Amino acid sequence: MLALTGTLLLSSFAQAQQPTRFSVTSLTAGMHVIRAEVAATSAEREQGLMYREKMGPNEGMVFLFGAPAGVCMWMKNTPLPLSVAFLDDDGKIVNIEDMKPQTTESHCAVKPIRYALEMNLGWFKQKNIRPGSTIEGLPRNK
Repeated sequence: MLALTGTLLLSSFAQAQQPTRFSVTSLTAGMHVIRAEVAATSAEREQGLMYREKMGPNEGMVFLFGAPAGVCMWMKNTPLPLSVAFLDDDGKIVNIEDMKPQTTESHCAVKPIRYALEMNLGWFKQKNIRPGSTIEGLPRNK
């Protein structure tokens, strides 16, 4: 019985560490199509990309905030290096920050924003997407 209990505990721990998957939407940045998971609720935004080991080259996560707000992101329990674009109400990029894995350093929008889009580290730079560029197809909070 003790071995079974240990197995159940290990199984529960492993399940707790599995990345959560969210609904997906398609976004565009110029000619680039992004397959973005959507983090719309407080719980989804808290979970974000925690525990993810990899993402495809044009995959990311878009975080929806109900109204423009001062927003900061961090990388606790996130093993992937990421870049985050902070977007205003119209989807225009306000600023982009690179984030190191497994850190609690804050990366903040320079003004109130409605969205944040996380992609693999360097994705925006590789695609020549900068502050002032627009991300199209962003979902609206209900």
